[in-house]
Amino acid sequence: MSRIDVTEKIITAKVSKGIKWADVAQQVGLSKEWVTAACLGQMTLTEQQASIVGEIFGLTAEEKKWLMVVPYKGSLPTSVPTDPLIYRFYELVSVYGTTFKELIHEEFGDGIMSAIDFKMDLQREPNAAGDRVAITMSGKFLPYKTY
Repeated sequence: MSRIDVTEKIITAKVSKGIKWADVAQQVGLSKEWVTAACLGQMTLTEQQASIVGEIFGLTAEEKKWLMVVPYKGSLPTSVPTDPLIYRFYELVSVYGTTFKELIHEEFGDGIMSAIDFKMDLQREPNAAGDRVAITMSGKFLPYKTY
């Protein structure tokens, strides 16, 4: 048994039961973005959150424990993603990464945007030319310190 096994069981149950991530998030009481990441093995759940998720997906007590283990984050199977949707994010960073960096440094100074003190919102944006994906990412600015 591993965290990957639990993630696969969650995905299998989601598909077979027709569960929506937004419904899981509502029951957990957190954003659909964070709860989805947690169910996919990228975040650590509390005991109470793991209990709720375990109930929804029919997990055993042992499987629920895996939801509370700090995961190996950013664990894609290849360094350059092959899934077309995930690859587009890689492409965004490849094309616009230097722009993100330049503008953040110009606006905030020398530092980084936190992926720890972070939130994201994903929404469908209706558009006559074809619906759009609207993703808002917000991370705390962390300046480099001198010492």
